[in-house]
Amino acid sequence: MSDGVHARLKVDHPGFSLQVELDLPGRGVSALFGPSGCGKTTCLRAIAGLQRAPGARVTVNGEAWQDGDMFLPTHRRPLGYVFQETRLFAHLDVRRNLEYGMKRVATADRRVSLAQAVELLGIGHLLARRPDTLSGGERQRVGIARALATSPRLLLMDEPLASLDLQRKREILPYLERLHAELDMPVIYVSHAPDEVARLADHLVLLDAGRVTASGPANALMTRLDLPLAHGDAAGAVVAAVVTGYDAAYGLTQLAFAGGTLCLPHSGARVGQAVRVRIQARDVSLTLQHQAATSVLNILPATVADLAEDGPAQVMVGLDLGGARLLARITRKSAELLRLGVGSAVHAQVKGVAILE
Repeated sequence: MSDGVHARLKVDHPGFSLQVELDLPGRGVSALFGPSGCGKTTCLRAIAGLQRAPGARVTVNGEAWQDGDMFLPTHRRPLGYVFQETRLFAHLDVRRNLEYGMKRVATADRRVSLAQAVELLGIGHLLARRPDTLSGGERQRVGIARALATSPRLLLMDEPLASLDLQRKREILPYLERLHAELDMPVIYVSHAPDEVARLADHLVLLDAGRVTASGPANALMTRLDLPLAHGDAAGAVVAAVVTGYDAAYGLTQLAFAGGTLCLPHSGARVGQAVRVRIQARDVSLTLQHQAATSVLNILPATVADLAEDGPAQVMVGLDLGGARLLARITRKSAELLRLGVGSAVHAQVKGVAILE
């Protein structure tokens, strides 16, 4: 396969062994997800050439970076690397930090201009400032812009939000989504935060103890009941939708997705805009008949695809909506009263819908 990022990596440390094969898309965000110590950062460092992995193979959109004894050193790999800590040069202002990144790339090979990187990250007003005068979120945006200024063919991001508080995370996430939407390059994003994965990832790789436990489209893995992401209070589905209309009388945005239609309080999204929608399992209840006298506006016919225990008193129900999949987290008593089983016809009452923006 020539397109995409393909890596076969084996790294041994005292007490830890990484042995993985990655086949990732050539565009969009692929997230490496798992608990601390599972090997996410080691994977990233090995792909970058910062961690030697003897006998490894790494190719990016058909270009070999490592293959057996052939090893391209990091400085010759056309990649951008964003660390948890931005590592900006304290003695340089923002503009000169960005220009330093551009020096790695010959003028003829530059695909991302300084102006484009500045505009994408919204840092034009920061160019004359020193790093020590910036907030954590501003520093991280400058760090990402500096990585982009190298015109990479692959962008590696190692938990870029881990050191930020909730407010700073909310500040920077829209800029990460802009990169996802506007840049034609693969991004590998390391995280142990389910909310970041739900918001950003197209493809998902689950790691545990140095091994890949599952890999595939993000929503498919997030709703697989045999995997940990589909359990607990934070479990939910992310579906692709399109804004189809706006009900001005009631201030509601209307969406169409593979499983039907949804409405939610007006979000400001434009008609025709493609959006990602988060539906948490705890916000979905089930009935056997369509309910008319209810305050719930989003009621969708569905079929029970599978069920699994979710703690001592809860059951997670996987729902097939004929092209989309949702989760419902209900009590075990409710599941028994409704006599739910695989193939049961139900109606999913969606009490909460959020556009990820």
